[in-house]
Amino acid sequence: MGIGRISRGMYVNASLPKPAIRPLRPNIAIVGAGPGGLAAAMLLARSGARVTVFEKDEVVGGRTRTLTSPEGYSFDLGPTFFLYPRILKEIFERCGSALEAEVELKRLDPQYRLVFEGAGGQTQLDCSSDLDRMEAELAKFAPADAKGLRSFMAENRAKLAVFRPVLERAFEKPQDMVKWDMIRALPLLRPWSTVDRDLSRHFKDPRVRLAFSFQTKYLGMSPFRCPSLFTILSYLEYDHGIFHPIGGCGAVSNAMARVAERLGVEFRLSTPIERIAFDGRRAKGIEAGGARHDADAVVVNADFAHAVPKLIPGHLRRDWSDAKIGKARYSCSTFMLYLGLDRPLPELAHHTVLLSEGYKQNIADIEGGTIPDVPSMYVQNACVTDPTLAPAGHSALYVLVPVPNLMKQPDWPAQAARYREVALDRLKALGLPDLRPHIRHERIVAPQDWESEFAVGYGATFNLSHELPQMLYSRPGNRFRDVEGVYLVGGGTHPGSGLPVIYEGARITTGLMAKDLGLTSAPSSPPIGGDLASATPRPAYAGNQ
Repeated sequence: MGIGRISRGMYVNASLPKPAIRPLRPNIAIVGAGPGGLAAAMLLARSGARVTVFEKDEVVGGRTRTLTSPEGYSFDLGPTFFLYPRILKEIFERCGSALEAEVELKRLDPQYRLVFEGAGGQTQLDCSSDLDRMEAELAKFAPADAKGLRSFMAENRAKLAVFRPVLERAFEKPQDMVKWDMIRALPLLRPWSTVDRDLSRHFKDPRVRLAFSFQTKYLGMSPFRCPSLFTILSYLEYDHGIFHPIGGCGAVSNAMARVAERLGVEFRLSTPIERIAFDGRRAKGIEAGGARHDADAVVVNADFAHAVPKLIPGHLRRDWSDAKIGKARYSCSTFMLYLGLDRPLPELAHHTVLLSEGYKQNIADIEGGTIPDVPSMYVQNACVTDPTLAPAGHSALYVLVPVPNLMKQPDWPAQAARYREVALDRLKALGLPDLRPHIRHERIVAPQDWESEFAVGYGATFNLSHELPQMLYSRPGNRFRDVEGVYLVGGGTHPGSGLPVIYEGARITTGLMAKDLGLTSAPSSPPIGGDLASATPRPAYAGNQ
């Protein structure tokens, strides 16, 4: 037998198999526990990393959290539409779980009710993913346009299929804009057109076009400016359905945190980050509470415009300087009312969108910084589907009014009290009585609150706008190009805003990180102790406030 020397005069039998050397697992710090941060935490932990999520608030979810009141009312803070669950299902499956086992999802049909105001009165449309029923609904007030539904669906099915590869990859360099998938997609993308203009090829009645274009508000944009690509938003609703998670969309965030913790992710709640620590241009960790926490990579899930100028010194940001961030175009904001009422509202649909007669002028006003006096609005009455959200016989009403952001309208603090009355009065247009005597709990979130309380830059609820000059390579990169070791997830990076898109963005970002850090597979044992994993984990999903 051969003998081999290893150290200090010790000898071993060189013919015996050498024990496998387990590589060190990289430490990853994630700043923010919004949907992008949660998805990234799940995927990175499943791929073998040690992951710690630092969240400034007491709960997970970011804007996709649940607000609760002492009186027993629960509200989604932000997103209320849960659609296209395919991506999140795949993330759960990759992490050894099943979305349906963690969250009860109810498919809604009708999906929502649209109320169009006009000189001749109101027109109501109950929108269904059953295309026969939807055609019949359209035929009641726009018979010619009912015939356009099938061609719209077919065209957008093809559009999504051809553009999906583009939405599922990173844009790291200018040459990525001229890859074959982009060239193949251009004829269907019609980049010279807008959503409204593209819809006019299928629907002539402006009310019908609004029915298939108000979804651009999920991006905080106008259908008269939004690129025609985003007709796929309404297509996704009709082809894949709209779901209500029992407990609200915040229940999805809590489920993601549960799965992440099973994979060894540690959540440090109530821990605001002061800055990212750098050695030259390379991130080496984060600083919080006066202490440094070393990491091999940092994922920023905080709002881009608000967080990046604070987390990364200006001299390290060659592309996204403070000046560029300040000159970028941002989405509108939202004025929110969360009302706990001592009566049920069976006459109101789960989702209702009130489209004012002056819808187009409303949008122009918002883009110019004027607060509309007769606004369009969205109302969620989720208790008709989910009675867990309020005490028996009560209801939890969510009211959203699109309004200018703080960049366009800095005088919001002086307007909020007045606009509360405007919003409450507008509810009467939905056939509701004056609800003021029935309010048992109330919370307002105005643009200044989005910025000060929820750390949303300029109060722009839907992040950077999705105009072509701020998409794909022109959007902040998933691997942040200004420095090394910093990655982005969330609505401020590619592919953009909206829950399914944010989840997809987390897959893109973590795919890049897997290559950079040598991550390949799930850990075979519990996380190894270390700097980022040293503290006792706190349950991240016990409930949101």
